[in-house]
Amino acid sequence: QVQLVESGGGLVQAGGSLRLSCAASGKISRVDDMGWYRQAPGKTRELVATITRGSSTRYADSMKDRFTIARDSAKNTYLQMNSLKPEDTAVYYCNADGYDSRWQYFESWGQGTQVTVSS
Repeated sequence: QVQLVESGGGLVQAGGSLRLSCAASGKISRVDDMGWYRQAPGKTRELVATITRGSSTRYADSMKDRFTIARDSAKNTYLQMNSLKPEDTAVYYCNADGYDSRWQYFESWGQGTQVTVSS
């Protein structure tokens, strides 16, 4: 199975920054799109940002001015979060799709990493 390993979550004060990282591993032939989603307590999961193999990006409007998604390899993605607000507190999930070693399409989710923004 394809695994996504996340890191970078934690506690930060309002106005601060965090950088989340996600790496895909396992029997993978190719990773195509990667992205970040989040779910706050009592809320539904929402899109944060996505990035394609060609580095085309998409952001939720409410986060576009503060968050930046990037890739530095075929299997790694990062989310730079600036000017964090308490309402950004959520579990952030990494997502990726592509093809496994048998060239079968996959979609995988990370375990989630907690981001807590204090006021």
